[in-house]
Amino acid sequence: MKKKKKNSGHHHPHHHYNCPAAARLHQISLILRCRRGGRYLFPVISAFSASILLFLAASALLSSPPPLIERRHLLQLPRRHSSSSSFSYSGAMEETEDAASGTLTAFSVPERGGNLGHDLWSSPSSEFFYGCSNASDKFQTAEKKTQPNRYLLIVTSGGLNQQRTGITDAVVAAYILNATLVVPTLDQASFWKDSRYVNCNVIPCSNFSEIFDVDWFISSLSKDVRIIKQLPTDGGKVITPQAMRVPRKCTPSCYETKVLPVLNKKHAVRLGKFDYRLSNRLDTDLQKLRCRVNYHSLKFTDPIVEMGEKLVHRMRRKSKHFIALHLRFESDMLAFSSCDYGGGDRERAELGSIRLRWKSLHQKNPDKERRLGRCPLTPEEVGLMLRSLGYGSDVHIYVASGEVYGGEETLAPLKSMFPNFHSKETLASQEELAAFAPFSSRMAALDFLVCDESDVFVTNNNGNMARILAGRRRYFGHKPTIRPNAKKLYKLFLGRRNSTWEEFSGKVRSSQTGFMGMPNEVKPGRGEFHENPSSCICETSTRNDNAASPDVGKKRYTDVGAGDYRSSATEDERERYYFSDSETAVPSGGLSQVTELDDEEFFSD
Repeated sequence: MKKKKKNSGHHHPHHHYNCPAAARLHQISLILRCRRGGRYLFPVISAFSASILLFLAASALLSSPPPLIERRHLLQLPRRHSSSSSFSYSGAMEETEDAASGTLTAFSVPERGGNLGHDLWSSPSSEFFYGCSNASDKFQTAEKKTQPNRYLLIVTSGGLNQQRTGITDAVVAAYILNATLVVPTLDQASFWKDSRYVNCNVIPCSNFSEIFDVDWFISSLSKDVRIIKQLPTDGGKVITPQAMRVPRKCTPSCYETKVLPVLNKKHAVRLGKFDYRLSNRLDTDLQKLRCRVNYHSLKFTDPIVEMGEKLVHRMRRKSKHFIALHLRFESDMLAFSSCDYGGGDRERAELGSIRLRWKSLHQKNPDKERRLGRCPLTPEEVGLMLRSLGYGSDVHIYVASGEVYGGEETLAPLKSMFPNFHSKETLASQEELAAFAPFSSRMAALDFLVCDESDVFVTNNNGNMARILAGRRRYFGHKPTIRPNAKKLYKLFLGRRNSTWEEFSGKVRSSQTGFMGMPNEVKPGRGEFHENPSSCICETSTRNDNAASPDVGKKRYTDVGAGDYRSSATEDERERYYFSDSETAVPSGGLSQVTELDDEEFFSD
């Protein structure tokens, strides 16, 4: 037994060697010890082996280690400085190692944005562009075009911004079909129903007239499409519409082939889940009709507009300029994205259970989704992007968001970089918001108004609200609209610890070229029309100072619905006649969401 124990000594952990040469020398020494006279050579061999080991250890210490790849998402990076969960970011310095030279560099996020040589609050040359959506002389009026006994009804889908695209396209579809449009019905049955606090089956949710000024909607479009509030009766009975659906991106010929025969037979058709059901590419007059609806005829009700004006006024009292951030970082939105946000097993379990709500949602590779730029930026990443673009810690930010996943801990890095952090809940009292709070669509409308009036609009995603606001801000003067180039920013955020702040911020600014809402940033016809309404933007050689107005208190619309805008005047004169005042109280709310899994508009590039 003792002999076996002695022979097994070579398995002792202290006799393991990572270096092959050292292991070989040890074997030689053991052999020599067993041989006759080995006791004289062993000290020499041992000393030689020790020298080799010391040399190898010194070489390992002096050589540069391989660069570390930070695989965790930035959301995990905040450094806790106290047990009270306080977080300090601005001016904080992180020591990072330069992989090439092996020297330590400092990644320090400055408090000041710096002078980048241009105005951060306006777009260059924007004064030479203006919205132009008047119809041409060839565009037939509703009086000449509308056929009797043809009624089109639509039921919108999704959140308020997705519904807005459906309403806009419904007017154009009615024009294509020579039909009378019945005031659209807003979606109240989907997962994204109007209220998170009330049951729509018990307490009625918002209908069209509670969100939009229905009388203005009808009168302002009277030259284009006949619109009525409800179906007429036939022999004392209300006409029963035929329910059907049309495919995504349905072209005019698609409507004439699939819908028109049913319309002629049944006289009334109801199109369900009506979002993005009209082709992105239409002739110029139909695109301009889209713009008239979206930017001029969809006006919020007076109570919503008045509350929105109060919020903007209170932001202006705090600062001459402010940024509005549409931050989509709710748990359901993150679950739908299938992205990894660095929360480990707990996050995967929580978001995975939410993901089960969509029965046919396919499993996606989180790393691939992020590489492709399909994941929304975290609050920390938004802060780093804004600081890189030149916005300092003194800037005031209005945040339009739902309940952020992770709560205050998730928001801590952003708030540390931008401590002047506001929302409708901090700007208004509970009493002031009481009429809006039970209805997510009305709260979303308030957010939209403030975002639209902001000097700079920023989004962490490319969803419905981001796209509609991007198009609207282009139409009304190309106000700066920052959309993250997530595909390029992903690599920069991942490797930021291996660079200085100057290197990192310079690359961020370079990556964001073409994503800042400037004129001619997107080629005509590229992207979603609601995001890039190129057919409705005209250029002039002289300054057009009335292209947009920062004054939310101005009258948004002029009651010219009965006017004739098809005169012999120039396009610019016709535009000023028909819509003579800058209108900014139109768009829809802050919760842009989807109800169908084939809605590529939700997270696509």
